[in-house]
Amino acid sequence: MVQAKIAPSLLSSDFAQLASECERVKEYGADYCHMDVMDGHFVPNLTIGAPVIKALRKHTSAFLDCHLMVSNPGQWVEDFAKAGADLFCFHVEATDDPKSLIETIHSHGMKAGLAVKPATPISAILPYTSLVQHILIMTVEPGFGGQSFMSDMIPKIRELRKHCPELDIEVDGGIGLNETIDAVAEAGANVIVSGSGVFGRKGEEKKVIDGMREKVDEAIQKRAST
Repeated sequence: MVQAKIAPSLLSSDFAQLASECERVKEYGADYCHMDVMDGHFVPNLTIGAPVIKALRKHTSAFLDCHLMVSNPGQWVEDFAKAGADLFCFHVEATDDPKSLIETIHSHGMKAGLAVKPATPISAILPYTSLVQHILIMTVEPGFGGQSFMSDMIPKIRELRKHCPELDIEVDGGIGLNETIDAVAEAGANVIVSGSGVFGRKGEEKKVIDGMREKVDEAIQKRAST
């Protein structure tokens, strides 16, 4: 049975205090620290790269869930492995050979994830679901934080869960402790990325993380009993 995992997105944290922000949400019960890596090409924004992950790793033992929104993910595998990334998640739209890239990621000692944009159908990733540790379904267009949740992604989550009952399904974009967490959890997501939904609730971060976990746990138990 899959487990609930909460992954605050450090894109919405205080970048000047990145290590302490990571440790803070870890102490509040976060399972992952979600690191948004953007190259200004695959997506219009530009954020962080392997040097920041390397610097961060020296100050935290948190699980670093690195989501690469980049045009040529294969060229960065070795750098991120050396930097200390735990999971390397790339977009299926960014490579012609996902299987080979997944094998390369594993050979460098990292877990592999496969991400899919809102317009990309689930059929594009189904051939690779048995090879990766998780699938990331974007519930906003990748590239910027603070966007509104796209409710039309719910059928995509539900379809993937039907095909993959034991796979970690991560969702990212516009999710908070409101009707959005209820919707994605009911559809089958068990790994929840939330940026402003966590960091935007100053003084309530632990409450939000605990609340999201409770919602996902309830949905998992409900599916198990049916």
